[in-house]
Amino acid sequence: MAIDDRPPAMALHRELLSQAITNMIDNALRHGASGGTVTLRLIERGDGVVIQVEDRGPGIAVADRAQALKRFGRLDSARTTPGAGLGMALVEAVARLHDGRFELGDNAPGLVARIVLPV
Repeated sequence: MAIDDRPPAMALHRELLSQAITNMIDNALRHGASGGTVTLRLIERGDGVVIQVEDRGPGIAVADRAQALKRFGRLDSARTTPGAGLGMALVEAVARLHDGRFELGDNAPGLVARIVLPV
């Protein structure tokens, strides 16, 4: 876990944000490489505060990321694992509720999932 020393105070919906972070971590544990490292970061940067989860699994191709964010959107590679395909859609909705955004990126290898919240 890597957390900046003094992130700014923010008004957040504790339960919803907690569920969003749980979903990101669960996704990393479920789809990341078996036995691989999952990293949680809290970063302050120019456009806000970032809550970021990184894994070392196969990642999600750029062309498939929009599908991964849709409600009930499950990629072919995820069809053998339990789930309804709602986790990432919920994370995106929670980010928007806080006037933020949800981003998926490449961890080379793996996935970086981040919620960016304005300060």
